[in-house]
Amino acid sequence: MNANPHQKNTINASANLINNKGDVQNLTLIENWQQVSSQVTQTCEQANRQTDSVTLLAVSKTKPVEMIATLARQGQHDFGENYLQEAIDKIKTLQGQAEYENIVWHYIGSIQRNKTRDIAEHFDWVQTLERDIIAKRLNDQRPAELPPLNVLIQLNIDNEDSKSGCLPEQIPELITVIKAYERLQLRGLMIIPAKANTDAFKRTKQLFEEIKREHPELSQWDTLSMGMSDDMADAIASGSTMVRVGTAIFGTRA
Repeated sequence: MNANPHQKNTINASANLINNKGDVQNLTLIENWQQVSSQVTQTCEQANRQTDSVTLLAVSKTKPVEMIATLARQGQHDFGENYLQEAIDKIKTLQGQAEYENIVWHYIGSIQRNKTRDIAEHFDWVQTLERDIIAKRLNDQRPAELPPLNVLIQLNIDNEDSKSGCLPEQIPELITVIKAYERLQLRGLMIIPAKANTDAFKRTKQLFEEIKREHPELSQWDTLSMGMSDDMADAIASGSTMVRVGTAIFGTRA
């Protein structure tokens, strides 16, 4: 019995994946990633925004390096990690291989003083900067042969005791501190709002634009990291330029 055209397409797609270093084992992962990427594109279109105006950050914490490699081969560039030693192991596993040279590593976990050197040496972005002492250590410990470390200020937009981040009124002083460091490049803000509080996205966007007007010298103030698996559509509609998606791509975490 002959396969119908749809079955033939499925067989051909599977064959291609088998030829691509065993990716057939990760079909669900790839399909999840493609679906999320499509959602980002569609949401941008609905919000009358350029489809390339939002970066998808795949949050790969606790997931094996093989999953990162699979998505990198599919075209995913940005990956977010929370746990430092786990992240460094993944980075070292993939570094030096041409097919993974376009990976951009984002540190999105809490930052302890004794961890700053490893963060400064291994990551391209830090999204959780909230204290001047951490900014100084990251600047001083960033290797001279690497480009300046891209940093975002983590904002505790809803003033939650359970959340890290500085308050809006603390941001001006922190901006002044970061601007003085040549090895840091301040790019914008990151938030984790209270659940179901989509108004936080609009308030953060307003603050982001106010800072942009008040500090024209911040030539690369261009990144607003907000929105995750459950609320990325609202975040994009409110002006997010980067969404951090883990569960919707990688599945639930153990």
